[in-house]
Amino acid sequence: MQRRYITVDVFTDRAFGGNQLAVVLDAGGLTTAQMQRIATEFNYSETTFVLPPRDKANDAEVRIFTPVREMPFAGHPNIGTSFVLASLAKEPKPRLLFEEKAGLVPVDIFREQGRVVSTELTAPQPLSRLAQLSAEDVAACISLSADDIRTDRHAPQVVGVGTPFVVAEVRSRDALKRARSDAAAFGRLLPRDGAVSVWFYTRDVPAAEAPSEIQARMFMRGAGGYAEDPATGSATVAAAALFADLDPVRDGELKLTVGQGFDMGRPSLLLTRVRKQDGKIISAHVGGSCVQMMEGTFKLAGEG
Repeated sequence: MQRRYITVDVFTDRAFGGNQLAVVLDAGGLTTAQMQRIATEFNYSETTFVLPPRDKANDAEVRIFTPVREMPFAGHPNIGTSFVLASLAKEPKPRLLFEEKAGLVPVDIFREQGRVVSTELTAPQPLSRLAQLSAEDVAACISLSADDIRTDRHAPQVVGVGTPFVVAEVRSRDALKRARSDAAAFGRLLPRDGAVSVWFYTRDVPAAEAPSEIQARMFMRGAGGYAEDPATGSATVAAAALFADLDPVRDGELKLTVGQGFDMGRPSLLLTRVRKQDGKIISAHVGGSCVQMMEGTFKLAGEG
């Protein structure tokens, strides 16, 4: 059986920027083990597999795999998969509904002159604020000193809106650039409350990196050890929800533009917004643009 796939660069409007994603469109009949091996073969930070929805009211079941494990929810896979499906659709829809391990994920589709230009997801779960971590432990994971970690706004903490991450603030753009992953320190600290990755950021952003209001990086476990991710939508939207939770604003919409991947040569822009009412978060969103890169088919050995 020939299975079709399309690759896209996500959270960018230019080729070879953003975060790579492979979308397998004909995933019916694949086992979980086969999906994992295919994701490992692509070796992108994530690969998605599109299946018929379990509930016909929804548009698809989407399973998300890194090279080493399945994810209950992730940001750039939803943005990229929705971009691909909306671009292929014969009848345009303003919203797609994806069934995922973390729950139902709505993704809004934005078009200009009939062409899909961006998509935006709504996080499937409310903000979870879990374990707080020491500046020393988190700094060790990213090869910085405890003095490089800023804790006056919030302590390093595990947070999530579908998938948990460690979120920490560093003091300067220079510290962000100097960071390197330390596998031994990661092994001592994580996993913690389900988090296996560290997303860290700074508000010290030079004018040349506008319109980013903060710059971020994310270290995660990959097939060959700890790797860097050029754009992490699920961590970004969780961090945006954390910032909104800490903000004294009780009602309204808080927006934030996040840059990531700049230090990897794959600049990404992630647009977040969090809605609050009566001091509580109602919904958290992240979106951005995509560029289609490649398409093709593959046939697994042993399949008819």
